[in-house]
Amino acid sequence: MLTPSRLFSARIGGYIACAAVFLLVMLPAFPPDPEGKKLRAIKQRGFLTVHTRTSPTIYYAGRRGPAGFEYELARRFADHLGVSLNLEANHHLDDVLPAVRHRGDLGAAGLVLTPATPGISFTRPIIDMQPLLVYRRGLHGIGGPEDLAGLEIGTLRGAKGAGTAATLRELQKDYPALSWKESGELEVADLLAQVENSDLDAAVVFAHQFRVNRLFFKNVERGFPLGKPSSLVWAVPDRHNLAFLGEANRFLDDLQQSGELKKLVERYFGHDDYLEYVGTRTFLDHLDSRLPRYRALFQQAARDTGFDWQLLAAVGYQESHWDPDAVSPTGVRGLMMLTSPTAKEVGVTNRRNPAQSIDGGTRYLRQLEQRLPKSITGDDRLFMALAAYNVGLGHLLDARDLAQRRGGDPDRWRDVRDALPLLQQRQWYEKTRYGYARGGEPVIYVRNIRRYYEMLQYVERSRQQFFQLDRNLPSDETLMPFDLVLPLN
Repeated sequence: MLTPSRLFSARIGGYIACAAVFLLVMLPAFPPDPEGKKLRAIKQRGFLTVHTRTSPTIYYAGRRGPAGFEYELARRFADHLGVSLNLEANHHLDDVLPAVRHRGDLGAAGLVLTPATPGISFTRPIIDMQPLLVYRRGLHGIGGPEDLAGLEIGTLRGAKGAGTAATLRELQKDYPALSWKESGELEVADLLAQVENSDLDAAVVFAHQFRVNRLFFKNVERGFPLGKPSSLVWAVPDRHNLAFLGEANRFLDDLQQSGELKKLVERYFGHDDYLEYVGTRTFLDHLDSRLPRYRALFQQAARDTGFDWQLLAAVGYQESHWDPDAVSPTGVRGLMMLTSPTAKEVGVTNRRNPAQSIDGGTRYLRQLEQRLPKSITGDDRLFMALAAYNVGLGHLLDARDLAQRRGGDPDRWRDVRDALPLLQQRQWYEKTRYGYARGGEPVIYVRNIRRYYEMLQYVERSRQQFFQLDRNLPSDETLMPFDLVLPLN
């Protein structure tokens, strides 16, 4: 039997049910939202904001424009979304996740997968990062973790050391005597510099970071892997619609399936040397097969500017191997590898035209040389102009300033050469006007050009002697073929 109160409740429930059916039938359904609010907002405003930081493995700005593995990925993702890329790169790594959490779209800054990070979601893994023990050359008997007790070891702290420091903590369970120092202020190049300078005996970094930097630290030896690999990921704020995270994951999946991700990894991390060392045999092959096509152009550029044509040819070989169709990942192209702004500045309308490229690159080199202080003279002036061609005049001037601060002579290439790699270390580049640069590269760049220049001169002298000898031989006498052997020094 229904009481009045129960009867009232039943009637109210019926009315509510009828009203719900009425609303479902009569009111239009809400439209589907496959993209999500965040993804739509990014497309509507036309740009993607990415929080990152300057590092050889992540993002850096050089003469050839923005570069770096994660920069390249982020640029391609922005292109995939049909928007421009807005980088906020003035971060320390520990600042990246808070910035993403509160105001950014994406964090791409060498981030290690750390599940359960408050307010942050992570993408699928991009690459594996293997912790690696490196040590100062000359130390003996370091073959495994059991040999690390008593050594001064350094690694990165906080988000930077999420993989390396955690690996050491795990290793300490089996080797209680193991100890190390952690820093949240240093970068990988700083750690390697401390090993190089004997401030540390060893360091734990990721293997791909060491491959990129090892050329600049010749006294640092590769040791052995430690622990399991960590995962490099991007960070997305939890408040974002899942559709945005899903779109980033689909982009990364497609990049992997197409093989493009593998190509990027090989391009940035596949070789220990950023600048390719070309063997003597390859150089001689190109000397015979390529240089004759452009020799007259180099000679004309030399007459117009006062440079030695063989020096200009050495620059061209270092830049492109005398290939007028050469293109860098950042769009620098042509035999002298000019950027679009530089080409426009020197009046080059077709960077793939060898005559325009050689003429424009030579005039640009002369402009750089003329903009250097008059106190720099002789070969010092030439070497600094070549370094500026590679790294940019601003960074070269920063290195001169650092050389002077360290008690060196800013007008001597030897002292500036020693200061350039400091532009990779935060304690130094934060004191400069133009900031971070891969300062070790122009050192190698100038050294390579000097090597190629000397080889060109040697070959030219050898050929002249050969032709002179040939003219002096009797007509029925022949020369036996021989292999040209170049001096190593």
